[in-house]
Amino acid sequence: MTEKSKTHRIGNARSLQLLIDAIVDYAIFMIDLDGIVRSWNSGAVRLKGYSAEEIVGKSFSEFYTPEDRAIGLPQRALQIARETGRFASEGWRVRKDGSRFWALVVLDAVYDEDGELMGFAKVTRDITERQQAHEDLLQSERRYRQLIEAVVDYAIFQLDSQGYITTWNPGAQRIKGYAAIR
Repeated sequence: MTEKSKTHRIGNARSLQLLIDAIVDYAIFMIDLDGIVRSWNSGAVRLKGYSAEEIVGKSFSEFYTPEDRAIGLPQRALQIARETGRFASEGWRVRKDGSRFWALVVLDAVYDEDGELMGFAKVTRDITERQQAHEDLLQSERRYRQLIEAVVDYAIFQLDSQGYITTWNPGAQRIKGYAAIR
């Protein structure tokens, strides 16, 4: 390798590290074939609470809940990524302080120039707010359904765009005489 190509490669590596460290909304780090953390970006510091010095060299399973560790989820994630090239999921993850957050996690296999698996790139995003909004919507929907199901003095039903009945409350059954088909 020429001196110029060595300098170019070092410059590219430094530029890549600067780019990765500039991303603060995602935890981006490398883990080896055994699941040991080998690199750590500033987004990981912000999201997970560990400095690079505290976590590099430790298992990535530290971020999983005790329940997920007990059922072998970290090892299963590695195995799936090893076999298919990728593992993606959503679930609870744990910060250094023990607090939990709902995370979107992607684990991609990383291969060297010869096509040999050398480890995994792990990207994590905190989507707790999105998950909470989803849960709030589901709860609202449950309350709405309970309210409609409690009404027996009025027929309440909905139609789809083709005019077919999609919901039918007990009041509709009492007044119209037809039972809902489930």
